[in-house]
Amino acid sequence: MVLRAQGIHKSFPGVRALHDVDFDLRAGEVHGLVGENGAGKSTLVKIITGAYDADAGLVEAFGHEVRHGDPRARRRAGIAAIYQEPTTVPEMSAAANVFLGRPQRRGPFVSRSDTHRAFRQLTTRLGLTIDPDVRAGSLSVANQQMLEIMRALVADHRILIMDEPTASLGPTERERLYEAIHGLREEGVATVYVSHNLDEVLALCDRVSVMRDGGLVATKPVERWTKESLVTAMLGHVLEKPPPQRRTIAEEVVLRVEGLSVPGVLEEISFTVHRGEILGLGGLVGSGRTELLRALAGADSDADGRLFVRGQERPWPRTVRSALALGIALAPEDRKAQGLVLSLSAAANVSLTDMRTVASGPLLRERRRLARAAEFMRPLAFDASRLSESAGSFSGGNQQKLVVGKWLHRRPDVLLMDEFTRGIDVGAKAELLAVVRRLAAEGMSIIIVSSELEELVEGADRVLVLARGRLIGELGHAEAAVERILRLVFEVEEEAEEGLAT
Repeated sequence: MVLRAQGIHKSFPGVRALHDVDFDLRAGEVHGLVGENGAGKSTLVKIITGAYDADAGLVEAFGHEVRHGDPRARRRAGIAAIYQEPTTVPEMSAAANVFLGRPQRRGPFVSRSDTHRAFRQLTTRLGLTIDPDVRAGSLSVANQQMLEIMRALVADHRILIMDEPTASLGPTERERLYEAIHGLREEGVATVYVSHNLDEVLALCDRVSVMRDGGLVATKPVERWTKESLVTAMLGHVLEKPPPQRRTIAEEVVLRVEGLSVPGVLEEISFTVHRGEILGLGGLVGSGRTELLRALAGADSDADGRLFVRGQERPWPRTVRSALALGIALAPEDRKAQGLVLSLSAAANVSLTDMRTVASGPLLRERRRLARAAEFMRPLAFDASRLSESAGSFSGGNQQKLVVGKWLHRRPDVLLMDEFTRGIDVGAKAELLAVVRRLAAEGMSIIIVSSELEELVEGADRVLVLARGRLIGELGHAEAAVERILRLVFEVEEEAEEGLAT
């Protein structure tokens, strides 16, 4: 046994986060940890890593009790964590982030050439193509996540905790990560794998533990679990799928985009969006999906093209404000840096998009703000009694709900949703997909991006497939399938590789 947490209790003001939790980890094991948002997974992880002190209980690593309140002692004991939100230093280079605290030296001096060589060895091991000198903050969330993984591999830790490591990764990046985890397992590294993706948990893990309401309800070998039994254990009841909502997509074209281009990123992309339609954007990480949404939302001043709103040509939006004036809003992928003001309350974040509805003249009405926020957050399974708490105190899944609720409050004509279910548990994901369908049934047009291609296939009326910044295919709901999307993408990737080879 390389890790043991026994009798763990933890409370915060007014909240019992963990009660009498026992958890253990074996050498060379991948141990899945699943549960709804708020079940206690993140709190347990932070106690194991030393970020939090337990109110009661002990943590042992390799048979020795690890001192409370000392994250460095946990790292010295061989425990490292990769959290759901990247912790890269944005202004530093990719290589500097990976070797942060462990510089490659020649004598007393840091060796740039040795750093680059070691960095490229890691990227080759993971099948990545990241420039060691690129500014980390300019990378996608997915590539920032890969930097975190590379940093942990450099440290050669024997206990690795991964909290939603694939939440922003596409299929290719996930496979590379799985291969890395299999390699670590063969080297005897023990991994705690926290994920809402139950299919990957069942495929990757040796044992799985389920948490609910701050307690650990069951630990079993993976072969004794099914997806259905995991969901039931997580929720405490059988998840019933809501009946499919009948929708009619209007003939009216709300948006028509012609020749959208962003230098070096997007090339001559044209498409339409109908009123009440859910349009999916499929492709691998780096295909241009996020950049397309940002261009539409006025967040990329280099974007250019022709935009028609309800049949009338409008100047291409160069600012977020001008896009909002056209009825276009973006729920971004990076919720912490771009989607929320973490120091403000949850209710304040929801009302930020339209302060007029919660004010009387120049005066803000707090009671009205709380009531309005509760109106939009309850359908997202958000605890309305916590709306006065700061947004930064919530789990990643609840923060994602706040980002969505903020724009429900504004009611745009076109809502752009980038990785909108990232970090959300299976129950909340089903609820959020139902909310998306309800909004579309009410006439809102929605464009969704998801690295979970199954979500696009299930939830979108049409799927546009992107690769290398170009639109390479369009699939109707009846013909959309994960395999077909990947086949289109890989054909383009193979042609590009052959072109480079010649």
